[in-house]
Amino acid sequence: MIDLKKHIKVALAYFLIVAVMGLLLRIYYVTPLPFNFKYLLHAHSHTALLGWIYLGLTTIIYKLFLTKAAKPKLYKRIFLFTNICILGMLFTFPFQGYALYSIIFSTLFLFATYWFAWFAIKYVPANFKNKFSWKLVKASLWYLVISSLGPWAIGIVMATLGTTSVWYKTSIYFYLHFQYNGWFILALLGILFYFLEERNVKFRAADLQSFYLLLNFSVLFTLFLSVLWFKPPMVFYIFALVGAVVQWQAFYELYGLLRNNFVSFKKAFSRQAILLLKTAGVLLVVKILMQFFSAFPYVANLVFVLKVFVIGYLHMVFLGIVIPAMLVYLQYFKLLKIPKRFLQLYLFAFVTTELLIFYKATAIWLGLPFFQDYYIYIAVLSTCFPLVIGGLFFYNIKNH
Repeated sequence: MIDLKKHIKVALAYFLIVAVMGLLLRIYYVTPLPFNFKYLLHAHSHTALLGWIYLGLTTIIYKLFLTKAAKPKLYKRIFLFTNICILGMLFTFPFQGYALYSIIFSTLFLFATYWFAWFAIKYVPANFKNKFSWKLVKASLWYLVISSLGPWAIGIVMATLGTTSVWYKTSIYFYLHFQYNGWFILALLGILFYFLEERNVKFRAADLQSFYLLLNFSVLFTLFLSVLWFKPPMVFYIFALVGAVVQWQAFYELYGLLRNNFVSFKKAFSRQAILLLKTAGVLLVVKILMQFFSAFPYVANLVFVLKVFVIGYLHMVFLGIVIPAMLVYLQYFKLLKIPKRFLQLYLFAFVTTELLIFYKATAIWLGLPFFQDYYIYIAVLSTCFPLVIGGLFFYNIKNH
């Protein structure tokens, strides 16, 4: 029997390390610190996506869909190998950036994801194969695999065309797109429908199929949003806009599917969890709107010129949508205990730092006043993240 709570504690430890690194990156703008900013930034982003979020989602998927597959030893090997790769990246990126050893560990991590995707798809019990929840999770795993084409392309581009080539950034954006629009979002939706299926909520097969097709179409076509930064031919803008519109339609249909089942959420989740889900839902709408407007040339160029918008957007997606939803699921499936005070401090840290990030971007864009102590304020507010995540980590260590 695998103690999955221990696996989540490992993931939480990575989350705490990510928060500390994020704080150091913010302090760096206030006072010089003895580290390479770019190297630590690589470590911060890799550990966030591949340590905390990846392990959190794969642990939930294993608990819900694969526990009865009776392959605990194989899963333990995958988990161990995955953590060797994550630790390897954690201890190499801060000191050398993209170099031999960090590339070796990040490449090995890709194989770890292939191993898990193969394991899940091959050994999922037959009773799940026709469930809509598994259909979404299976698609998310394929997007996880597809996203890995980005890192493979980065290596080829660096060796041939160099980092100044448009293909270098395009490869990075390709990877990020299929990570957060494909792997993360579809996995979270699959877990959501597992919850509904568990409560015997019924949907018309035609409605589910329509939502599924629209959702996957939008994932593929919103990829074109990631290439507008180098001002491609107009057809790319059209494809991007089509993807953004279809994405809006897909999530409108999702709202229609869920609308009559909100009572189930209120009965099953705590008030704290409901607030987190509402936060994720509202910000999901904001995300979809932002993607829609970024299909237009002026906004696409603005986002490229002002990278602060991209930073704010990515933090909004990860800290405001993916992580709140994941925390709710972890709590509901009894993999994590969340203290009552966690929510207020987490949302305070998230909202205030996001407002400052987007204020900076807007101020540069519109020529608004930019106050002198901006970096001090955002650094001070960022101290909340290690405090709240550290509190969550040690609370779960204490209350095992």
